[in-house]
Amino acid sequence: MKKQIIGIMGAMPEEIAGMAADFTQGSTLRIERGQRVYDRGIMSDRDVVLVYTRCGKVAAATTAAHLIIEFGVTEILFTGVAGAADPALRVGDVVIGSAYYQHDMDARPLFARHEIPLLGTDRFLADPVRVKTAMQASTRFLASREGSNSRVVAGAIASGDKFFACRSELDELRSRIPEVACVEMEGAAVAQVCHEYGIPLTVIRTISDSADEQSPVDFATFIQEVASAYSRGIVRELLSC
Repeated sequence: MKKQIIGIMGAMPEEIAGMAADFTQGSTLRIERGQRVYDRGIMSDRDVVLVYTRCGKVAAATTAAHLIIEFGVTEILFTGVAGAADPALRVGDVVIGSAYYQHDMDARPLFARHEIPLLGTDRFLADPVRVKTAMQASTRFLASREGSNSRVVAGAIASGDKFFACRSELDELRSRIPEVACVEMEGAAVAQVCHEYGIPLTVIRTISDSADEQSPVDFATFIQEVASAYSRGIVRELLSC
């Protein structure tokens, strides 16, 4: 039976800050490759490789491929923040990816908009069992935070090399992908890599802003003050399942 190794990714240092402290003492091996630092060790009795990917689809896809090829990971968790596309979502809510779109993929007229060339699909679907497990872990974490009224939902995530800070641009995206719950810059690119290698992926995103004109202020505050605690707490709950 193939050894189970979990790759944990975050696009910004704040999104995975503190997680290394959860490694079993003395178990960690640090490896530097391609201007990335990979920390491998035991976390909650699981073999884990933790890495900060940097922002954007290329950076995330490169890191995911490296996790699979060199480290032999059998599953990837991507954790971090996102902007709300669904107006019902509020800062602090958690979205578990159920489907992943590359909103900036447009190879028309050769392919339909959003369709990934040669793969015959415009979205990558998550494993429903893993979605349910991640939702349960996120719910347990939120319940442990005194006074929290945040909620957990499963929803479509749209990824692209763009930070949304304009309501009209977000509205235009929602007209193309009505079911989108949140927007970020990495998840769907990692989903394509995982699809091609046959590796399961779970993306967990905490809403940091409303993806409108107020986003730069809200995002900066949230990433500094809250992102790390949410990512670390939810991943800790998930690994304990």
